[in-house]
Amino acid sequence: MQGHRAGRMLGGTMTSREQLHGDPAPGPIECRLARVHGRVQGVGFRETCVQQARALGVTGWVRNRLDGSVEAMLQGTPAQLEAMCEWLRDGNPVALVDELELRAVPPPFARADGFERLPTL
Repeated sequence: MQGHRAGRMLGGTMTSREQLHGDPAPGPIECRLARVHGRVQGVGFRETCVQQARALGVTGWVRNRLDGSVEAMLQGTPAQLEAMCEWLRDGNPVALVDELELRAVPPPFARADGFERLPTL
């Protein structure tokens, strides 16, 4: 079934059939809330973030914040999240990231079906 991402709880750990680059395989799913500070608005950061997340098979969302930062909810395997967080720090050549804050979101959490750009909050 195209576009469907199966997930279930096993012993307090969310599992999915996705792993790095969206390849189907079981693995633990983690969730992190990221806040990116610096020159990250008005430089295409959110759009390239959506593209990178989808390429990696990461689900969640990204949005601008009124304080000039960008916030993202990231869900994926540890390897997917490591790759996405590395991209958030250094992946957009036009952005200038001063600080990346990461906070783990403990399970259970609602599983996102894709990665989208949300309105500014």
